[in-house]
Amino acid sequence: MKRARIAFVFSVPISVLGGLIGLGGAEFRLPVLKGPMRYSAKEAVPLNLSVSLVTLVVSLLTRAGTLPLRPLADLSPIIVSLAVGAIVAAFFGTGLVKGLSERRLEAMILVLLVAIGAALIVESFIPQSDFGLVPSGFSWSIAVGVLFGLAIGLVSSVLGVAGGELIIPTLIFGFGVAVKIAGTASLLVSLPTVTVGLIRYARQGTFSKRAVFNETIVPMGFGSAIGALVGGLLVGLVPSSFLKFLLGIVLIVSAIRIIRSS
Repeated sequence: MKRARIAFVFSVPISVLGGLIGLGGAEFRLPVLKGPMRYSAKEAVPLNLSVSLVTLVVSLLTRAGTLPLRPLADLSPIIVSLAVGAIVAAFFGTGLVKGLSERRLEAMILVLLVAIGAALIVESFIPQSDFGLVPSGFSWSIAVGVLFGLAIGLVSSVLGVAGGELIIPTLIFGFGVAVKIAGTASLLVSLPTVTVGLIRYARQGTFSKRAVFNETIVPMGFGSAIGALVGGLLVGLVPSSFLKFLLGIVLIVSAIRIIRSS
């Protein structure tokens, strides 16, 4: 019961932030799963991925009613290519976890949190423009999209995150997409990626224990659905630059907490 209460209480504010920016919130749940809930890094990865799926679905449905979806049609080649690369990497990436030591997996999580946090803080001070680093053209969009998708899918499956923290900067800096549109597009890319990773973990028997559902997945999934709904409804009201800065700070603080607890 203590784990279930912790799972619900922490999941709501985490998913509010995730719903606002277009993330699954996994990077914020990692410190909770490893800290107060006392899961190991290897146990936390698939649990995190399962709750991310709930958050992504609710966020996408909510944002569809609060933000225009028409701009996504022009991004369809990029979205599809990112998703294809991510799915391929996610399918093979889960097998890497078995070959990683607990210490190495933990180090990868720490590097990810700090790097993403710093990138978000820097990004919050950069004016939004429609300039992208990737050359215009259908072939360039497909090729670069698949390459970035492979990297995103690998990170998603190995570290148990939805990948939005990498997808959104890719769309903003690589293809010049506005941040709120990029947030919605990232949900479309993350959904199949997370689903493939979960299927792989399920086949390995990761979710065979009933206690895991009762203590963690159900309460954390319920809290995440509530938070994602609230975040999706507020997305049009909160300045994006403030959100990026706040998320960056939270990520770096979370990394410091993991280091201290280890």
